[in-house]
Amino acid sequence: MPEGDSIRRAATRLHAVLAGRELTRSDLRVPRFATADLTGRVTLDVTPRGKHLLTRFEGGLTLHSHLRMDGAWHVFTAGQKWRGGPDYEVRAVLGTAGHTAVGYRLPVLELIRTAEEDRVVGHLGPDILGPDWDPARAAANLLASPERPLGEALLDQRNLAGIGNVYMCELCFLAQVTPWTPVGVLPEPTLLRLAAASHRLLSANIGDRPGHRNTTGIHRPGQELFVYGRRDRPCLRCGTPVRKVSQDDRPTYWCPHCQPGPTP
Repeated sequence: MPEGDSIRRAATRLHAVLAGRELTRSDLRVPRFATADLTGRVTLDVTPRGKHLLTRFEGGLTLHSHLRMDGAWHVFTAGQKWRGGPDYEVRAVLGTAGHTAVGYRLPVLELIRTAEEDRVVGHLGPDILGPDWDPARAAANLLASPERPLGEALLDQRNLAGIGNVYMCELCFLAQVTPWTPVGVLPEPTLLRLAAASHRLLSANIGDRPGHRNTTGIHRPGQELFVYGRRDRPCLRCGTPVRKVSQDDRPTYWCPHCQPGPTP
């Protein structure tokens, strides 16, 4: 699933080609909004909120999309052949005189009033990459359920918005506890440092290099991440083989030496 840094990159890319420009083509290929026509409206901005994308148009309308596991927005120049999947997977087309933004396999796509955006994103905690970022509030949200496993709490977008499975595993490694450690075991200063680390890591990975996420600071193939995707490979700190378990189709990685605590 795309995480906050990926969504920020997507928003930046869409904003660059749509904002301030009039739509010359509009096609929402979902039954509920199939008759909606945005042609002629000017796109005001494309704003990320956690893992959500809000594309705002003049007239007080917002196109809300969420990529979940398989969705993607692609941008093409006028006349360029679309590459992102077969035509039947296209869910949205927004075109200007110079570019076309095509949304593939979007599981969430809805046209709402801009004034009602809180209905779809109001439940989110502070956005790690947004102007509302507040590490103290994020830490307090995590501590609100001290018995909850840390990994589960980090993935709950109501606590802090933008963390997915990759950053969850990496942050638990940095905290030196397993993802199944109850939040309440960690002192509040540790949770504050963890929240600050989430901002640091996501901010460092919003550059224009999709698929090249780095949390270690090591720029060598296979050493960009501490534990994620490194099953049975040596831990970069201690050499112990990294372990992996899948729960609800979600892979979790940890080092059994560097990360003491409960396991499944």
